Parts: sequence; C-alpha cells; structure tokens
Amino acid sequence: MIWHVIGVMSGTSLDGIDLAYIKIEKKKSYTFKILETNTVNYSEKWKKSLFEAFNYSGEKLTKLDVDYGNFLGKIINDFIQEKGLKNIDFIASHGHTIFHQPHLNYTLQIGSGTVISAVTNIKTICDFRVQDIALGGQGAPLVPIGDRYLFSEYEFCLNLGGFSNISFEKENQRLAFDICPVNIVMNYYTRKIGLEYDDKGQIASKGILNKELFKELNNLPFYTEDQPKSLGYEYIVETIFPMIDKYKLGLEDFLRTFVEHVAIQIANIVNVNCNKMSNEKILITGGGAFNDFLIDRIKHLVKVEVIVPDKETIDFKEAVVFALLGVLKDQNEINCLKSVTGARKDHSSGVVFNV
Repeated sequence: MIWHVIGVMSGTSLDGIDLAYIKIEKKKSYTFKILETNTVNYSEKWKKSLFEAFNYSGEKLTKLDVDYGNFLGKIINDFIQEKGLKNIDFIASHGHTIFHQPHLNYTLQIGSGTVISAVTNIKTICDFRVQDIALGGQGAPLVPIGDRYLFSEYEFCLNLGGFSNISFEKENQRLAFDICPVNIVMNYYTRKIGLEYDDKGQIASKGILNKELFKELNNLPFYTEDQPKSLGYEYIVETIFPMIDKYKLGLEDFLRTFVEHVAIQIANIVNVNCNKMSNEKILITGGGAFNDFLIDRIKHLVKVEVIVPDKETIDFKEAVVFALLGVLKDQNEINCLKSVTGARKDHSSGVVFNV
C-alpha cells in the first residue's frame, strides 16, 4: 500500500512550521521518501501570540485555535500550489502545543483540524495526544513509533528540539521520554539580544561554565523521576527560568553552562542504556543538531557513535513521523505505545476530520 501525506509540525521553540509531502509505502515494513518540503517562518505577530497564549483567557484561546487553523490551512494550500501537488490522501498535523499537563490529565495543541480540512478541502488527522492522556499516559513522546518503523538501523534516536527526547528498544519494548529542555530555553535568552538562536553554538563556545548553576540544574528532581515522563512549557516558566535568572549570568557563560547541562543529561541516559561492547549508533535530529558545539560536547560524553544525518532529515524527521502516525490512525493501527507513554494500553490515537 502507498500513501501520499502532508505532514505538518510546529515545535515549541517557535522556529517555524515544517511541511513535508511524503510517500509512505508498506510492504513487509514501512518505508518513506520525502518528496517536497518547506519551512514557513512565523511573523513577529504570530510568535507573540503563540508565546503569550499560555496566559490567554478561554475565549481568546478558542479564537486563537480557529485563527491558527486558518493560518495552517492557508500555508498548506500555498505549499500545494507552489509544489504542484496532485495526489494527497490526507494532512497529518501536530498542531502547536500551548498546555501540556499530563499529571493533571490535560494537554492542548491548537490549530483546529476542522478548520484545516475546511480550508484545504482535504481530510485532516490531528489531536494525536489527547486520547493517550485520557488513557492515563503522558501524551508524549509520539515520535518513537516512527523511530521503530522508519529508523530501526539506529539503536538510539535523539531529537534536539525545544526539549530533547530519546527513543530506543530495551527488553523487546520501545522506551522513550523527554530528557531535558534545550532550544526552548537557549533561544529564549538569545532572543533577548535579537538572535533567534546561537548559530552553531558559537556564543556558548566562548563562555565559562558556571559550576553553581550547572550543579543546580543537574540536581533538578525531574532527572531522577521514573519513566515515562515528559516536559511542558509550564515547567520551564515555573522552574527553569527563575533558577537561571537568579544567577544574572552573561549570555556566553549561561549558554556554555546550559549546553554542558544538556550534554551531560543526554550522556547519562545513553551510557546507562547502551551495550558498551557493540558498535551502537545514535541518530541526532531536530534544530539542535545544527549546534556544532552542543554536538561536540555530546560526542565527547557518550559511549556510542554519533550520527548527524543530512539537513532534510534533520529538519523534517518529525513531520515525516507525524505523517506515519496519520497513516497508522487511518488504518486503525497502533500508533501510540503504552511502554512509551505509560497509558493503560497501546492504541490508535488521533482525530480524523473528513471534508
């Protein structure tokens, strides 16, 4: 069987919307081919709205959900027109996460699927997290099913996005969880000086590690909690930003310290779970894969071979995986694993909006 899907992904770090037109084929196993891609950067107005939405009233947030759905629908239509796409089975959209509080039984990704399907006149599958939380899970991470089916040649799959998350097989189960914040924190501070991000980690590489902040970050209780576990923006606002701000560090020293924190937390997980006698590989994708300094620190600390793939795979892996999640939902096959999220059962998650 063959599907042609548009995968749509918006990350928590507000670095834009990734669109990928993907061919997914199922024979003995699933394979994919990226046919067309585009990344749409947010305007300052959209960045402000999405950043502030955490504090919106219910009415204002409801309107934003519809407005953002319209916005997604229009950029998808532009993508279809610009690339001359003809054969589209459906759209699979992650939406943009505003709230994620699994311990309180709720999560919210805006970008109304009803509106997207109406604007594009194409079947749309979205809201992939809600059912999992209703079943007692974390609603995250969702990418591991794609790691299992599409990237099985790597023992570990690591995403460096707003948060870092990892996925791997252990005792015939897929395990996955958030490790620590990454770009959602670092980009917040670089934006204060007018930079969207620390290009290649050049600023961090010039800084001096602050041992006190480094120790306090590494002692956060989250790192000793059992899996499954996931992180949300609320945790950053309530815990991480206040901790960092009290040190009043210059940007170079803060970034140097935070990069080391990220690298050590990743290494702690990888080194405990790797088979040190074999030649294991870790695939690193997400925006943080372009941070050369961070990658160098990870390479220095982990006991496995680090693989940073081509730019297209780095940029669009999550859009590819959400396309697969859509395919699995469309076939009513399992796309959410209880071993990953902690839900009561494996299940087929997502909501289908037919035109």
